[in-house]
Amino acid sequence: MQERRDGGRHVISFPIRVRWKDEAGKEIVQEGLTENVGPHGTLIYLPRILPRVGGKVHLTVTENPNAEITVIAEVIRLERNAAHPQAALMLTENLREWKKKVFEHAAATIAALEPEPLDEW
Repeated sequence: MQERRDGGRHVISFPIRVRWKDEAGKEIVQEGLTENVGPHGTLIYLPRILPRVGGKVHLTVTENPNAEITVIAEVIRLERNAAHPQAALMLTENLREWKKKVFEHAAATIAALEPEPLDEW
């Protein structure tokens, strides 16, 4: 199977808040974590309720409470694992801000955690 994503993904857990309306029009708000972050989307973990595939959600990354970033995304896939429910999201708005404040921040955070390679003798 051919990989459909473009750009790399960073495996990193940022705290998030997701808002959407259910079929009855009731607003749902869930707190969770990112599983990985890409330049155009993310895989998130939500502990209770998942939005429906094809639905639009407001995703807020709450890593930095003084500089939260909110984007609009479409749910493209669900993993209904009872122990670890996940939703794959494709961003539809605020891509430039996402890349700069979330994707590039994730890359810098991971780079700071990785040990430097050992010198070979």
